[in-house]
Parts: sequence; C-alpha cells; structure tokens
Amino acid sequence: MSMFCYQCEQTAKGTGCTVAGVCGKDARTAALQDLLMQVAEGVSQYAHAARQLGVVDREADVYVVEAMFSTVTNVDFDPERLAEILRQGVQVRERVRGLYEQAARKAGKTPARLTGPATIELGGTIDAMVDQAQAIGIAKRLEAQGPDVTGLQELLTYGLKGTAAYADHAQVLGQEDPEVYAYFHKALDFLANPAAHTVDSLLGFILDCGKVNLTVMGLLDAANTGAYGNPVPTPVRVTPVKGKAICVSGHDLKDLEELLKQTEGKGINVYTHGEMLPCHGYPQLKKYKHLVGNYGGAWQDQAREFDAFPGAILMTTNCIQKPRDSYKDRIFTCGLVAWPGVKHVENRDFTPVIEAALAAPGFAADEGEKTILVGFGHNAVLGVADKVIAAVKAGQIRHFFLVGGCDGAKPGRNYYTEFAQQVPQDCVILTLACGKYRFNKLQFGDIGGIPRLLDIGQCNDAYSAIKIAVALAEAFGCGVNDLPLSLVLSWYEQKAVCILLTLLHLGIQNIRLGPSLPAFVTPPVLNVLVDKFKIKPITTPQEDLQAILAK
Repeated sequence: MSMFCYQCEQTAKGTGCTVAGVCGKDARTAALQDLLMQVAEGVSQYAHAARQLGVVDREADVYVVEAMFSTVTNVDFDPERLAEILRQGVQVRERVRGLYEQAARKAGKTPARLTGPATIELGGTIDAMVDQAQAIGIAKRLEAQGPDVTGLQELLTYGLKGTAAYADHAQVLGQEDPEVYAYFHKALDFLANPAAHTVDSLLGFILDCGKVNLTVMGLLDAANTGAYGNPVPTPVRVTPVKGKAICVSGHDLKDLEELLKQTEGKGINVYTHGEMLPCHGYPQLKKYKHLVGNYGGAWQDQAREFDAFPGAILMTTNCIQKPRDSYKDRIFTCGLVAWPGVKHVENRDFTPVIEAALAAPGFAADEGEKTILVGFGHNAVLGVADKVIAAVKAGQIRHFFLVGGCDGAKPGRNYYTEFAQQVPQDCVILTLACGKYRFNKLQFGDIGGIPRLLDIGQCNDAYSAIKIAVALAEAFGCGVNDLPLSLVLSWYEQKAVCILLTLLHLGIQNIRLGPSLPAFVTPPVLNVLVDKFKIKPITTPQEDLQAILAK
C-alpha cells in the first residue's frame, strides 16, 4: 500500500515519503495517524460548538491534545495503540455531541448535525481503518485542493501538533489554560471545513497558532520551574561511571523524576540522553546523586549508542527510532510513546526497567571524567544580564548567535558544527534543543567570565530564548530585530514548526532556517514568508556569517 507524509525535514527526496517513512513508520501507521487527526477534528467540531454554548468538557480537551501529540514524528508507531486511541476518540466525540445537543435545546436552539470528520464511523478492524484513511489522506487533498492550500493546511496542522506536545508536557505537571484548549478546538474545527479555506484565512490561523504556542511555552516553563526549580549552570559528566545503568531519553521531566525516586538506593546509575540532558540543571532533579551524567548525543544516533549501552533504556515522549534486536529486550516506552513489540510501562511503574537494568552488566569501569555545562535558562542568564550588557557596551561582545533546533540524520547538518566553530571569538553562542549536539562538546572558552556557549535547554525551553531576547531588547531600548542577535535554526519535526510560528507571530525577522526548507511550503507560500518575515534558507557558514556580521 502507498502512503504520503511530508511532516518532517527528513522526508524522502525532499518531497514526501510514499513507501515507508524515513522516520521508521510504515504505511499502516501513517494511515492510522492521518485518520486519528480526522477523528480529533471530529471531537473538536462538537467541543467547539459546545463551548459556544458555555459547555466545556475536559476529557475532550485532553483527548485532542494527546491524540495530536501521538501523531508527532517518532512518538507512536504501534497500530494497536493507535487503533485504541481512535476508538476512544469516537466515544469522546459522541459523548460531547450529546452535551452539545442538550445545551442547544436548553438554549432554545435546534442542534446542528455536523458533517465531515464529525461523522466518521470506524471500521471494526485495523485493516478497515487503514482503508478508511486512504480516502482522506494528504495525497487526496493535494488532488482536490492543490499544493498551496494543502501545504498551508499542513503547516497549521503541524504547528498545532507541536503546540499540543508542549501543552501535554505542561498538563502532566498541572499547568493548563482553558483558552488554549478552546483554540485547539477552534483551529481543528476550521481544518474540518476545507471549503472555507483560503490562503489568507489559513495564514491567519497559522499566526494565531504561533501566538497560542507562546502561551503554551510559558505554561510549560512555569510547570518545569515550578516543579523542579530554575535551572542553574551545572557541569554534567559525559563519560560513564562503573555500575548498573539506566539511560533515559525523550523530553519528559516527570518520567525522569519518578524513575529517580524508584531507583534510589538500588545501586543503579541513571543517565540522560538526547533532549533529557538539560535536566541536570534543575535543582530538584540534580539532587539525586545517582543521576550521574549524560550518555551519547542526539536522538538520531540512538541505535548505535543504545546498542553499546550496557543497561536498560527508557523512552519518554518522542524521539524513538526502530530498535535493534540487540537491545529490543531492554528498551521500554512510556506515556504516548510506543513501538510494536517493545514493552510499554503503564502508570510510571518502572519496575520492569529496574529489573532489566539489574540483569544487564552495566559499565565495568569508570571512564576518564569529561564534563559540559548546561543550565543557562532565562533565570540564570538574566541574573547576570548587567554583566552581559556591560560586555556589549564595552565592545567585548560583538554579537549573539542562537544556533540550535532539532537535529537529524539527513546530510547537510554539519553546517551547524562548522558555523559554531567559525563564530568569531568576540561573539556568544546561545543554543537549545538537540541541535546543540553538533557542537556542544567543543571548547569555546569565555568572554570576561561569560561562557561563549550558553546551553538554554530542550526544545521545550525555547520560551527561555524568547525571554532572554525580549529582556535584552528592553535593556538596550530597542526592538528584538535591532539587537546584535541572529537566529540560525535547524528543524526536524512539528515542535520546531510551532516554535517558528511563534517567532513569526512575534515579528522576528531574518531567521536562517535549514538544512532544507519544509516540503509542504510551496514556492508561492515561501515567497509570502520571505517578503513578510525575511526568512532565509541557510547557504554556507562562511557566507552566512559574513552577511550577518557585515550589518
């Protein structure tokens, strides 16, 4: 069977995966994810209508967020679990439909019978659901609506998926906003009615998505810092120590905390991996002495790294790749992450992970200690803002570069390594997300005691970068676009998309984006973005640095 997916940067030939996903998902999984988005739209159609009558249903709110997050790249690859979420969605939709109809009658109105995704009845088997999905996928819309409108629909969809991921992280830690849920339902209701779509109406929703994502990132920042304290500059060991071991990858701080609690006193060392590296900067996480360091690099290297890791592996949220047989019996998923045949941990009971770690050999000896610095969130950076500002005014710091974003395996990403290496010695590099693994173990030195490389955190911490930029602009009495600050970003999946939309909402211009531009953004749409926001594709490190510093 065929598929069509172009939601990530690695999409085949830069146009779309049509046989199997470069990410590892097969055509059945891709189809079920397409169908899941349709079912989520159907839930939102009735949830949005109910909200207009004052009826709010939290189960529908949370369902839509989790459903969208489940379709983000490298999250849920398990058709059985996707089918379960689909069936749940129809149940939620029908219950919310009942609430809406009841509220309408109470208000003296005749309930509307909604059409489109709101009417989907699922086939009884996974194969039947896959067949249903074939009729509503991206390829069908491309035929019916053309690439420009379809591409904008997908840009909005991917922005919503990324925002949903951040909203889920915040919700897990108790931070929610009813207006955010209301926007999700409004936007999905809009997507469910393609007859109303124009380039202008889609662009309006797209920029609104960036605005809402800023709110969501603020919620997530409050959730993380409220639960675990403000990150502080912290050296993190990046070489192993002797003993039994668990490696935790993904993004979810709550999962890590619970694992640390359950492994305390059991003689097991816990290592972060990938986007979990910044966890070492949080006071309420770093207090656990058996959180000993970080293992490996970015998510795309996990097959080789996990193969060599002599312990158990826990995948939280997204970033999972197809596991090798060599470690398939000692890798575990939790939350929304799933892979067929991989053991899934429910309710954060990590007993199976602990047992697997104790059964594995662990590291036989200490390796020579090497460390890197993390923990430069907005609280830490702004705490020394006066020192930074003085260095700028004194001419010691000429320019700031934000170099980061999502990493990936596709060729061309060495650009970011070379760019960071070529940044002049009187400039500071801010970095975040897994893109930092392209250069975060290199030595950059300092400027008057200010490290030249400041690791702000996860992609989930993009809010910190925005707060730092806004605060510096206020201190210098100028707009963000007038700062000696340049954004050089890499993207991979949908969270990077919603961050970009937030930057556009804030009016930030001259963003350099790579290693390739999104396949779903057609030339006419790109022209709009270039004209309005001056987005630029990366060229070469030398050319881009010369152009930036010449201003």
